[in-house]
Amino acid sequence: MTEFSGRTLPIWRSMLFVPVTVERFVAGAARRGADAIILDLEDSIPVAEKERARGMIAAATKTVSAAGADVIVRVNRPWRMLVRDLEVAVSPGVTALMLPKIESADHLRLIAETVDEIEAERGMAPGHTRLIAMLETPGSIFQAEAIARAHPRLVALTVGSEDLALAVGMVPEADGLLFPKQQAIFAARAAGILPLGFLGTVADFADLGRFRATIERSRRLGFSGASVIHPGQVAILNEAFRPQSAELDHARRLVAAYEEATKAGRGAVAFEGRMIDVPVVRRAQALIERHEAIEARGSADRTAPVATANADTGT
Repeated sequence: MTEFSGRTLPIWRSMLFVPVTVERFVAGAARRGADAIILDLEDSIPVAEKERARGMIAAATKTVSAAGADVIVRVNRPWRMLVRDLEVAVSPGVTALMLPKIESADHLRLIAETVDEIEAERGMAPGHTRLIAMLETPGSIFQAEAIARAHPRLVALTVGSEDLALAVGMVPEADGLLFPKQQAIFAARAAGILPLGFLGTVADFADLGRFRATIERSRRLGFSGASVIHPGQVAILNEAFRPQSAELDHARRLVAAYEEATKAGRGAVAFEGRMIDVPVVRRAQALIERHEAIEARGSADRTAPVATANADTGT
């Protein structure tokens, strides 16, 4: 976990969706090197299977976390289904809930209040269960700032590309997604939480070279991690969303030069042909801190080699 604007945030470079009812996917998930496994109760589970899926959450939580990954459960949006999901998902082994189609700050606060009650009933530490808000409707994009600040449990904001594109009547491509994705980045950063996602659709997993280019661009835009449906994409996320060795070396040299100059009482600092100021130094310090947090987590040791994507999205 890292500290950002007074809030403790997780390191989630890679988050792998796993339909909880597919036992072979659940069994293999811990080997894929993802920082978090998302046990899905929503889109990948037919309505007729929802109740059976809820009964599998407890065992699946233990299985997918065996190598140290955080466990996230994506719940359903309709209120009666959501409450049943919360009853099985709120537990000591589940780090966070992913909440689809959040419409407003009040909507998120109502869910958080329900989580408060369940944690208290079960003797859990208050605030254990974190929340991830998914913006998937046109109206929610304009509520992004309020949603991002809605509750201390909220640690991340993401845009559901497929659902949003469907609601807007557009194709989920980079051009159309740029505005809502940047809106979510700005709202998340302003609130001191994580902006998760990338400038594209989770459904496109066949071309790993193009996917890598998309993730590298998304990191430059400000995203800190993303969720995917194919295990072959995990290693790309882990690599792209961590500081690269060259930029880490540059950051360390820059911070050292700035500290040396300030100790000598110099206000203007020249570094490798450029003048640097406080924002530049803070950016370098943040990059170093992120590297240290990733190393402390130890998730790099679990990163699997890049696989060749194919039609089988399982683990």
